[in-house]
Amino acid sequence: MTTKKQQTVQEWFRSQVPDGWFTAPVEVTADAEEILVLGTLPDDAKVRAFREETRDARVRIAGEAEERFGRAVSWGVRSGGDDDAATYLFTHLNVPVMTRLRQRERVVLDTLVASGVARSRSEALAWCVRQVGERDAAWLDELRAALVKVDQVRATRPA
Repeated sequence: MTTKKQQTVQEWFRSQVPDGWFTAPVEVTADAEEILVLGTLPDDAKVRAFREETRDARVRIAGEAEERFGRAVSWGVRSGGDDDAATYLFTHLNVPVMTRLRQRERVVLDTLVASGVARSRSEALAWCVRQVGERDAAWLDELRAALVKVDQVRATRPA
């Protein structure tokens, strides 16, 4: 998704989410299949009540967004303080991804399965992706910023 489309999705959701739902601005991320709307609540005790009380409104907003943007919409909340924040996803997609791996990479996955870190190669691969996302977040942010520049340059392409 281009940066401009991402901004359009973010702005639309921020205009649709009612004031008072969250204690911080809503975070909106999107890929080719899914839009994830993540809000912040003051503590874990409010998560269950929020989920139940806002269900109808979230379904309505998601329906409009799915029609407008052609992607599934998932909802979640972050709660607690900065040091002990927890994330709860109410809905989310698990999208299968096909990949080809050489023996060296398969051995890594099989080691994770054999050691009990993961139950399957698929789960082991998802674990590896999460590790990269967490440990190399700054590098990934830098890479995303570079992609914004690429989008800007592409937008100036001569006719």
